[in-house]
Amino acid sequence: MWFKNIRAYRLTSPFTITPEQLAGQLAERAFTPCAKSQALAIGWVPPLGGEDAELVHAAAGRMLVKLKREEKLLPSTVVRELLEEKVAEIEEGQARKVYRKERLNLKDEIIQDCLPRAFTRSTSVYAYIDTRANWVFVDAASANRAEELLNLLRECIGSFPVLLPQVNSAPVAVMTGWLLHRNLPQDFELGDECELREPGEEGGVVRCRGVDLLSEEVETHLHAGKQVARLSLGWDERLQLVLAEDLCLRRLKFADELMKENEDIAEGDDAARQDADFALMADAIGTLQERILTLFGGEAE
Repeated sequence: MWFKNIRAYRLTSPFTITPEQLAGQLAERAFTPCAKSQALAIGWVPPLGGEDAELVHAAAGRMLVKLKREEKLLPSTVVRELLEEKVAEIEEGQARKVYRKERLNLKDEIIQDCLPRAFTRSTSVYAYIDTRANWVFVDAASANRAEELLNLLRECIGSFPVLLPQVNSAPVAVMTGWLLHRNLPQDFELGDECELREPGEEGGVVRCRGVDLLSEEVETHLHAGKQVARLSLGWDERLQLVLAEDLCLRRLKFADELMKENEDIAEGDDAARQDADFALMADAIGTLQERILTLFGGEAE
């Protein structure tokens, strides 16, 4: 359950719905597997525990939820081949041309025919609402997956106003300065990966991995005008991460010492262990998020 990514959203008004009320509203869109002819199914499942657990796990003013996504895998190459076979059969058998509109209809028929036999793939996205600090944290590297979860929340509760946080100092400029001037904040340490980009839409991109980020090679790129778009960092000996220019935190790896803090919980008490792990993780994430905002000049009005 430890988050792998953090995409943070600022709540623009207090979240006053209780965990019990939220669970009731999410139940309206509880997950149901894909029907035979259905390409995609999304819905809420219990974030902790088994199938009969609550759809919302609440602790210390935080509400944890989990969105499940099931989709049928239907390769486009297979659909294309079947479509070309069908088109060729019609054109040869009826001595006429198959035009675009008919091709689209044939394609839809082929997809509907293949869906019941297609394999399915399931993925999940966790998120939690911090009602005390007015944050929503989504475990998604993709903006589309995060927005999918937020949109379904809006559908369930009617209104859910959130915004991506804006900062006063441009992240690319600040991160570039860390490397150029070797003035990384004291509670952070450099990793061995970065992504450097030239300004402008047509600018080149250099990705470095497994290198000394303070080396002459990287410095040369920076002096040539490239800027840091992504940077791997360690924070406070608590976790490793990749910080991006959009302030998304990717590839989180919590320190073993942190993850072992709840080892004294009795074996077999999975619910207590998961609850304690969630509290540990959420405390670390909340502290880190506020620290990130401070590094980039604070949150803009």
